[in-house]
Amino acid sequence: MSNSTSEPKEQFVHSVFESIAPKYDRMNDIISFRRHKAWRKFTMAKMKMSPEDTAIDLCCGTCDWTISMAQTSGGHITGLDFSENMLQFGSRKVNELGLGDRISLVQGNAMALPFEDNTFHYATIGFGLRNVPDLHQVLREMQRVVKPGGMVVCLELSKPTWQPFKGIYYFYFKKVLPLLGKLFAKRYEQYKWLPDSLSAFPGREELAQIFRDIGLKKVEAYPLTGGVVALHIGTKETPYA
Repeated sequence: MSNSTSEPKEQFVHSVFESIAPKYDRMNDIISFRRHKAWRKFTMAKMKMSPEDTAIDLCCGTCDWTISMAQTSGGHITGLDFSENMLQFGSRKVNELGLGDRISLVQGNAMALPFEDNTFHYATIGFGLRNVPDLHQVLREMQRVVKPGGMVVCLELSKPTWQPFKGIYYFYFKKVLPLLGKLFAKRYEQYKWLPDSLSAFPGREELAQIFRDIGLKKVEAYPLTGGVVALHIGTKETPYA
């Protein structure tokens, strides 16, 4: 496989996720020490979904967050991802849980969402924003498709700022994680690239400011597990009558 310097980021990311899809769920457990489920539970508590709320889950992968929202709200949930392999694994999970009538899965581009303005109550993205070609564009698209008063929600890897935890974290992500990928998923280069994708990604406060810059209001940012992950929530402004 070629590396990120010899092909466009979008194409490279697509090839990475197409190849790691079969082991994606297992690797998530290993990489996060099973904390990703607790992070998602915290996020759902902050979202406070109502029974009929609708949502679009961008970069939905194998649909864990999509499924959580469908199990919380009676409204329709849409999962969108550009990896067909990821969606195939996600579709199996959706159908096994009997949620096929409440969840629609769409292969599409987070940079140009195939939906009208003001369609959903929530737009979410979990561990996908650092992989897109232009995070500002994706956030603007998320803001566009949520209804006034709706929420844009991002759960993503972040950058711890205090030592010695910061040093341990970066050693784990740069040295240990790629070896785990090779051991458990038979993929070294792909998992080496994932921590590399964090280096240019904004820190927690920087991302909160980007939320504000694109026009989102009531922006909240929560560091989780020592700041290795951050939850960001912004609300789309309601026009005055």
